[in-house]
Amino acid sequence: MIERYTLPEMGRVWSDAHKYELWCQVETLVVEAHAEAGTIPPEVVEPVRAAPPPTPEAVHAIEAVTQHDVIAFLSAWADNTEPREAARYVHFGMTSSDLLDTALAIQLVEATDILLAKADTLVATLRDHALAHKATLRVGRTHGIHGEPDVWGHRVADFAFAMARSRDRLRRAREAVGVMAISGAVGTYSNIDPAVELHVARKLGLRPADVSTQVVLRDGISEWVSTLAIMATVCEAIALEVRHGQRTEVRELWEPFGKGQKGSSAMPHKKNPIISERLAGMARIVRAQIVPVLEGIPLWHERDISHSSTERIALPDASIALDYMLNLTNRLMSGLVVDEARMRANLESTGGLIYTSTVLLELVEAGMSRDDEAYPLVQQAAMDTWETGTPFRETLRRHAAEKGLKLDEARLDEVCRPERFVERLGPVFARLTALQ
Repeated sequence: MIERYTLPEMGRVWSDAHKYELWCQVETLVVEAHAEAGTIPPEVVEPVRAAPPPTPEAVHAIEAVTQHDVIAFLSAWADNTEPREAARYVHFGMTSSDLLDTALAIQLVEATDILLAKADTLVATLRDHALAHKATLRVGRTHGIHGEPDVWGHRVADFAFAMARSRDRLRRAREAVGVMAISGAVGTYSNIDPAVELHVARKLGLRPADVSTQVVLRDGISEWVSTLAIMATVCEAIALEVRHGQRTEVRELWEPFGKGQKGSSAMPHKKNPIISERLAGMARIVRAQIVPVLEGIPLWHERDISHSSTERIALPDASIALDYMLNLTNRLMSGLVVDEARMRANLESTGGLIYTSTVLLELVEAGMSRDDEAYPLVQQAAMDTWETGTPFRETLRRHAAEKGLKLDEARLDEVCRPERFVERLGPVFARLTALQ
């Protein structure tokens, strides 16, 4: 991921320097386990433990010759070991994937914990914003067309619960990727005792794979990336609502716009929804990683490395992008400007057409047949309002009079109150209040 969208904490998780720190940690734990079992001399443990991780530059210089990253790392680390001969017991009985998959599991868990903390923050932000606007009337839209009265808090509550579900999926996915294996060349423990694997897993807080070949099967990692993509798409759904709300014709919502910010190089009046549009673009990046990672599940026999190059790009990019998105979505919702007056004006802008559903039901309850009398009457009056701009109650009254029908105006006054449409949302907001 390019630096523009990489936040420092997540960027460090995927840095080469941190990767080599983790590789040293894994290899050191294996050496300790061997020494405790009497497989290797105990005096080599401390020199290995004390050897500083090699620099990325040192590893890359050796890899340019060896064309093998793990061998390059082991050679560069051996150069830092005093005495160097102690390094001959590093990687004892292991294969490259033992190191790679175990260290990758640590990185995935670390990245997940960063994402979970930000998801918690965003859930709280969405919850509090929705509760603050549980009485803010707006028109509910379907297909982009005015439907019935709603409250803004109801719409945001939907996002809050969706983000909470996404967070909970990620918690489960953390378990799916917190899996390691140190089982040797084709996973048969031919040159390494399973007790070594258990020792390392316990020290790292990971779970040994139920079975591994030379690699851990990629279904857990695929689940994790898919979970990230769902969370990213929930962020995009929030962004899409803001983008629609900020359109000039709507003007109900505004992204935070800082002092000195510019919206357009050519048109000084512009305040564009750039945060929301950026979120839409970033979500595409996260979703794009699903198929390449899924295709790492089927490998040739006990392993090949067709998954390796994919994961070096896809896993950092997916988590770095989502980390950025969660941070940006929280900023968006924390500073979102809600124009309540404009929401009310838009609610009333169709001259009462938003009340056709409740008027229809009222006429049915008054004794009209639904299909033959009430629906045609309401529809004809509504179409008249669409075409002429005459308020709906006036067109309804006229069309009813033409059919010799007298309307109960007091009753229609009652059913055409916007507040009436949201009176039963209390339990929704009660559940929202309890959301953690």
